[in-house]
Amino acid sequence: MDAVPLIAAIGNTPLVELALIREVAPRARLFAKLESVNPGGSIKDRAVARMLRDALVRGVLGGRRLLDSSSGNAGISYAMLGAALGVPVTLVVPGNASAERLDRIRAHGAELIITDPLEGYDFALREAARLARDHPERYWYCDQYSNPGNWRAHYDGTGAELLSQLAPLLGGAPDAFVAGVGTGGTITGVGRRLKEARRDVRVVAAIPDTFPGIEGLKPLGAPGDIVPAILDETVIDERVAVSMDDALAMCRRLAREGLFVGPSAGAFVHVACQIALRHGCASVATVLPDTGERYISTGMWQVRQA
Repeated sequence: MDAVPLIAAIGNTPLVELALIREVAPRARLFAKLESVNPGGSIKDRAVARMLRDALVRGVLGGRRLLDSSSGNAGISYAMLGAALGVPVTLVVPGNASAERLDRIRAHGAELIITDPLEGYDFALREAARLARDHPERYWYCDQYSNPGNWRAHYDGTGAELLSQLAPLLGGAPDAFVAGVGTGGTITGVGRRLKEARRDVRVVAAIPDTFPGIEGLKPLGAPGDIVPAILDETVIDERVAVSMDDALAMCRRLAREGLFVGPSAGAFVHVACQIALRHGCASVATVLPDTGERYISTGMWQVRQA
């Protein structure tokens, strides 16, 4: 497949309105960007495309393999775009990544290094950094945690699109925006863009439990947790705890309304409803980062008979 049309297919995702927020906040409106329609199936396509294009323009790959760590979605984007652009890819992924993600990465021909799931995602990150240090002649370390192309993709893309789509509906930016922290790219980029348009936008971070956690989101609460270098914590006005049970319950609720999304999307919608009620927000925006099909093997969609 030609890489240019594939990259051109990333972004400009649809905005959907979720009426369920009115059950807890009758006057509120909730809008969400449906990121599963990107060719790699997730919001990570945006950042990976930007970082890869920047690297190719700067000529930093120098015939080496692109290396990074990922919990799965960014890995799929790296593998997909690497295949399209002729860039060899090596990914360090924790062993608890869903089978669907690992299979998709392998399908695109990327090399996988699987780490012990009990060591957590930060261990995979440290392992990628070690490989880059030990083998600089073999790997170019993209490092989505510190690469500015990550947050800029959301500042120039996701945030700008959101403002454009909301303009005819709200006349401007929403009262609040909800996201989480994986690499910090989405909440930093979108948060900065929205706050430039409207200074009092409340940017809210959904913070998962330390265990079992929510795949792709960092708790950022334990000593030794790696805080992403690109995360702008000054843009975050509030942090709201959300459990995996809350996230899954919301995913199942959204599925009954036609939206098949992953746990992080469920977490964001759950927190968005809380924020609307707590602060009397008339409008809240969020993102639905990926598709629920990516989690079939985890059992989250199994219906248990009473």
